[in-house]
Amino acid sequence: MSYVASRLSVVKPSASMAASQAAKALRAKGVDVIDLGLGEPDFPTPHHIIDAAHFAAKAGQTLYTAAAGTPEVREAIAGKFRRENGLDYTADDIVIANGAKQIIFNALMATLETGDEAILPAPYFVSYPEMVKLLGGAPVVVECPETTGFRLTPALLEKAITPRTKWLFLNMPGNPSGAVYSQSDLKALGAVLAKHPQVLILSDEIYEHILFDGREFVSFGKACPELKDRTLIVNGVSKSYAMTGWRVGYAAGPAPLLKAMSTIQSQSCTSVCSIAQAATVAALNGPQDEVGRFRQAFERRRDLVVDGIRKINGLTLSPPDGAFYAYIGCASLIGRKTPKGVVLDDDAAVSNYLLNEGRVASVPGVAYGLSPYFRISTATSEEVLTEAISRINAAVAQVE
Repeated sequence: MSYVASRLSVVKPSASMAASQAAKALRAKGVDVIDLGLGEPDFPTPHHIIDAAHFAAKAGQTLYTAAAGTPEVREAIAGKFRRENGLDYTADDIVIANGAKQIIFNALMATLETGDEAILPAPYFVSYPEMVKLLGGAPVVVECPETTGFRLTPALLEKAITPRTKWLFLNMPGNPSGAVYSQSDLKALGAVLAKHPQVLILSDEIYEHILFDGREFVSFGKACPELKDRTLIVNGVSKSYAMTGWRVGYAAGPAPLLKAMSTIQSQSCTSVCSIAQAATVAALNGPQDEVGRFRQAFERRRDLVVDGIRKINGLTLSPPDGAFYAYIGCASLIGRKTPKGVVLDDDAAVSNYLLNEGRVASVPGVAYGLSPYFRISTATSEEVLTEAISRINAAVAQVE
């Protein structure tokens, strides 16, 4: 007998996790592999956040909380939206979950009927289509080529919308491309969406503080306030504050949607860890110096990788505008052979070659809906990135 539900047959495991696990498997055999598959800051969580968690635990803040989050954490999130994004939300307009991914999962579970469509501009975060499929929806992939800066255009959006469209996903800065939308970009998309009142907007803004070249972040909610009643702003503390393991994501949006998401939360995991919520209050209300320091380090690393990849014959890389990834073009490698005579049929083969021969773990572009590319994380030290680029260069140079 099968113990696995049939709905899982359409869902693939996380490609970035798979790449990292493959690297770990080689390391277990004694192979020296640089793992650039997963994306998470390599910095420790700032001390004042850890101190706040310690104090909360010592003070007895170790019980269940409301499913939507404590009043303190929701007030802190509402304050962050007012202060940093110019968004007028109250604590009642906020919910939290165990990471931004669970926020998205809960939102989709609360809204998707079988066959409902979700527009996913590609390249997209690997989990978006899998969550949509798992919950009975149909991903509608819209390829956004490098010539558009990997950004969705109004014309592409208009063409993709149908009567079954339930959601549009936006991710800015984007994973894996680092694409950033300006206020005028967002307003143009908003003008299209205004004509289609059945479409909800999920704006994933988890990388908002990781912007380069002096860019300023504009939230979709700020650019298109007229769409507030059908916009879900998704964020969290993982990337900006080096808190990936604390698992706190949050969202602001329309009351009926948030109520449904809280119901799901209450009947699944109950609530987010009370101590992690206290740490989140400290992160959002406390000193922000480390956020700026992290951003500067990520920009230096971006520059190092862009400069290094540009020197490799056969690869291309448009400088990412934000986030901490490099989405590297490998079109000129497709169809060529490795030293062992293996034909590189696609970007999955390229990533596999770089892992087994170059000893660098990456994620193929097919996982993000746009090929031929591969993604590496730049959220590691400059020394490690320098060595990784050297290995990639040596491996590419051997392709015939």
